[in-house]
Amino acid sequence: MSQYRLTFEPGGKHVEVDTETLQEPRDGLRGSILQLALENGIEIDHACGGVCACSTCHIIVREGGGSFSEADEDEEDQLDNAPGLTLQSRLACQAVPDGSQDVVVEIPSWNRNLVSEEH
Repeated sequence: MSQYRLTFEPGGKHVEVDTETLQEPRDGLRGSILQLALENGIEIDHACGGVCACSTCHIIVREGGGSFSEADEDEEDQLDNAPGLTLQSRLACQAVPDGSQDVVVEIPSWNRNLVSEEH
């Protein structure tokens, strides 16, 4: 059984993940950062529905990058279109940690769906 702590920045929201009990995802790969975010009330834009056809779910892996599956060619092609690309950039719909270490990901400011309008 692989358990790890996933932290979303900014805000420091922690999610305890057990890779053995993951459900089938609505969007993204099973165990992906996108699936885990959505299941825990953290909105990440994902215009294509989590099928690796856009770059709107771009995240930056700040810690635990060694526990992720390697990005395939399709993901790398989509990341080329993402603003603010870094060497630690991944698509949340494709980034699946294996549970071997705790993970910290940053949701870039342009991708946070947290703004509420005041009138």
